[in-house]
Amino acid sequence: MGNPPIQFVLWNGERIPTSITSPVGHLHLRDQITLWQLALNPDLNFGDAFCRGSLEVEGNLVAVLEAIYRATPVVSHQNKLIDAFYHRLNRARSNTHRESPTNIQHHYNIGNAFFRLWLDQEMVYTCAYFSTPDLSLEQAQVAKMDHICCKLRLSPGETVVEAGCGWGALARHMARQHGVKVRAFNLSHEQIEYARERARAEGLAGWIEYIEDDYRNIQGRYDAFVSVGMLEHVGRDNYQTLGEVIHRSLTPRGRGLIHTIGRDRAGPINAWIEKRIFPGSYPPTLREIMDVFEPHGFSVQDVENLRLHYARTLEHWLAQFEREHDAVYSLADESFVRAWRLYLAGSLAGFTTGRLQLFQIVFTRSGQNDIPWTRAYLYGNGR
Repeated sequence: MGNPPIQFVLWNGERIPTSITSPVGHLHLRDQITLWQLALNPDLNFGDAFCRGSLEVEGNLVAVLEAIYRATPVVSHQNKLIDAFYHRLNRARSNTHRESPTNIQHHYNIGNAFFRLWLDQEMVYTCAYFSTPDLSLEQAQVAKMDHICCKLRLSPGETVVEAGCGWGALARHMARQHGVKVRAFNLSHEQIEYARERARAEGLAGWIEYIEDDYRNIQGRYDAFVSVGMLEHVGRDNYQTLGEVIHRSLTPRGRGLIHTIGRDRAGPINAWIEKRIFPGSYPPTLREIMDVFEPHGFSVQDVENLRLHYARTLEHWLAQFEREHDAVYSLADESFVRAWRLYLAGSLAGFTTGRLQLFQIVFTRSGQNDIPWTRAYLYGNGR
């Protein structure tokens, strides 16, 4: 971890500082087994120990994690043999046709009631866009959807395909505000059922088709392709397949947008996040994302990094999660609640320290000249 300003407190009361500066928090290790587990495989066992209570954090959890992230070297200086050992020990799950449904269900099918406690009213589970600092979470999520639609330059009567639609808020927004027809794909049964019910209740069933299926099975031709928070679940080995899907789906003058968590440097995802929270997930670098576009001659028109917007979004989610403390505990056990507190706090720390990025990438077919001359169409109204 380098030398973060934290202090370890052992089961016998012994205190071990890691820095000469005043600690921002204390890590209490309740038994000797936990110490050995942290030494053997810290990426996985830190989270597991926190969840079962054998590791306690005294102090602000986000501040402690930020201190650790800032002190830990971004580039590993381990030798190749040790790197290979940890890679095998923490091998990530794949995202084949067979395994993707299980990976998605692990995270998203744990109950709409749980997510409803701390998400906004539209159930948007991706980075919001705070076009002004004083926006509420609900306003910022609407601003995010407006921002995406503006980048896609949607017109009434056009068709859109969405890969990974969550609870369907963006599809409803596109249909309601821009008069487009949307086909939205998702593997989560609970999310799809919720989205269909919302579309029926809002009179949008004729405009949106929510399809419970894998993105690889997308058929048809569309004016626009959009994917928000889905590329993280595609897996590095499937980027060219996704590119093939987009290539066959877009009309000759089509355009698209991919919104994804990413990183500045390639490497395996945190083992605890991959195994306990998001199986099969992988946040890519911009260089890796180009494997979606390059084989089919797509041209990247715009890249925006909304890293600090995601940090602000997570501040809202974590605060609401804590406000709904009693309700969350009524739905799940102690270990689950601690896991999600750590996940939200760790993600927030990841974005504030720059360990994680949030990329929005707009692309078209190569040689298309029907593109905005400047960015005034995006920011002309103070956005």
